[in-house]
Amino acid sequence: MKIFLDSVDLTEIKRFNEYGIIDGITTNPTLMSSVSMGFTEIISRLTTVVKGDISIEVVSNDYASMIVEGNKILEINDNLVIKLPLTWEGIKACKYFAKQNIKVNMTLCFSLNQALLAAKAGAAYVSPFVGRLEDIGKDGVGLIADIRSAYNNYGIKTEILAASIRTLKHIEQVALCGADVITVPAKVLSEMISHHLTDVGLKKFNEDWAKSGKQI
Repeated sequence: MKIFLDSVDLTEIKRFNEYGIIDGITTNPTLMSSVSMGFTEIISRLTTVVKGDISIEVVSNDYASMIVEGNKILEINDNLVIKLPLTWEGIKACKYFAKQNIKVNMTLCFSLNQALLAAKAGAAYVSPFVGRLEDIGKDGVGLIADIRSAYNNYGIKTEILAASIRTLKHIEQVALCGADVITVPAKVLSEMISHHLTDVGLKKFNEDWAKSGKQI
């Protein structure tokens, strides 16, 4: 399973990238608007830090404007992934870019039906939102499992990118369901390494080694 960092914070991106565990980056208009840098500068800096897929989202809602914005994004770097909303206009734009062998990430997915349409349109990724579904009492993890099952039935290659991941439990659950990718905020990613038994065990090993007086 690939791990994407959901962030435009260059400091935290560089930090995690140094561990060699980051396969890509996801962004959205909310994240992009949270920093003082201009749109082009943010994207340019991201591409110098991370070599994997970087999803950049359009902000328009109609097909023609999505195409214009998508092409402007690709002018910054032609290896970027164009992120589109799962609407009819987004589906049409997805097909347009997919025909040009440009990767598309279809976002704001909340149903299996939407995921099937994204795959038909040629999306490289579909992003079901686990946490947001749970906010309204729906089974976000179950949606990941349903999409995995349906995609497997037909050999669909679109990758399932589990988004709106808020807890370590979410990560474990979507991994077991067969998500191809998870995108997580830095706070959740930083917690993945932690286990109290690791801390206890390391402390014990260190104490025993110190008592022995030996050296490596």
